[in-house]
Amino acid sequence: MKTAAASPEIISTPLRIGAFRRFASASLISATGSAMAPLALAYSVIQQGGGPGSLGLVLATNTVPTIVFLLMGGLFADRLSRSRILFVGNLLAAGAQGALAVTVATGHASTASIAMCGFVSGTAASFIVPATQGAVAQIVPEDHLQQANALLRLPSNAVRVLGPAAGGFVVAASGAAWALAWDAFTFAVASVLLLGLRLEAPPTTPAGVLADLRAGWTGFWSRTWLWTYTAAGTVLVAAWLAGFQLLGPLVAARQYAGARDWGLIQAAFASGLLVGTLVCLRWKPYRLLTVAVITGGALALPLAAMACSLSLPLVLVAALLAGTGLDVAIVAWNTAFQQHVPQVEQGRMSAFNGVGERLAVPLGYLVTALAAHSWNSQAVLLACAAMITVATVLNLCVPDVYRVNRLTPSHRWRASHADREVEQA
Repeated sequence: MKTAAASPEIISTPLRIGAFRRFASASLISATGSAMAPLALAYSVIQQGGGPGSLGLVLATNTVPTIVFLLMGGLFADRLSRSRILFVGNLLAAGAQGALAVTVATGHASTASIAMCGFVSGTAASFIVPATQGAVAQIVPEDHLQQANALLRLPSNAVRVLGPAAGGFVVAASGAAWALAWDAFTFAVASVLLLGLRLEAPPTTPAGVLADLRAGWTGFWSRTWLWTYTAAGTVLVAAWLAGFQLLGPLVAARQYAGARDWGLIQAAFASGLLVGTLVCLRWKPYRLLTVAVITGGALALPLAAMACSLSLPLVLVAALLAGTGLDVAIVAWNTAFQQHVPQVEQGRMSAFNGVGERLAVPLGYLVTALAAHSWNSQAVLLACAAMITVATVLNLCVPDVYRVNRLTPSHRWRASHADREVEQA
């Protein structure tokens, strides 16, 4: 399949590409189930008598394999058909969630069985994520990658706003098993849609797996803009999760009206994600990586606002701006990555980038737990906001950041013309 080779002149939108419509449909359907899954998973643990320790174990077993197996997933994404990897990964996740739904429905669920299903789902995710990044670049012509990335995020962000509420209603009305069953069903439907893509495997070398992995690391390290953005992203994710997800509810309970106001803050952030997607459908910045770095720094705003005990309306505006900035950063980054990393390397490069950001999850929670013993929540929030700001500024000091810009047809023509002159010389 060579859909990405279609002439950009006759394609006004990625939605006119049948393979992209199939890919986007699979993403949307899967997102409706994934939005309900965390709430259903938590209540599955609670229903069988588990407490915070049991829930922590379940969440850990879901997160750990995404770190451990992500590099292997990236390696496979550069050697095998990405549509087949996506099919198998989604089918594996469907089986895990289906088995969990059955055990919960029949009353046989335990912390161990829930954790095991979570481990399988996390393993599936470690293969799905790298294959997804490369699949988009195979399906969509280069000139339409940003629009495609934004279109893929539009429905998922909308689901992120509505999904938790819908999941809460389903769990309250009929139990966690039905929400888990729906998640399994959506994974199964997505797997069938993705199998129909029939993407060709990237061209590979006779080298072995370890040689490919070493070559991938060499390629990752040789791209200064890539590893510095990954390092900065690790700091951003750690500080954001620690400040917003962990300390945010505590600060809301002390300074504002508790759960009600925290729900409004989260809704403002989710609404910002939608706004960011709409911005990316219209605005096509030339300096892609510079925009990604700057807009990602907006995550410091709500943390600083809560640390300074600003009024709720100001915190809501800060959360809205943070969500908008984050989504613009994600779309700009994905577009820059897909344009500047060859398709044959995108799986491994995406995996190396993803490992750094996933390591930030336990790191952020651990550092915050230690800091909370010495500082109050406001001081930790302010420190998190400062970390995000410093990481953003330091990343902007990297010269390579300003060289990773949008590739236009004229840029590609000049590059190919220069290559021909070199060959002739």
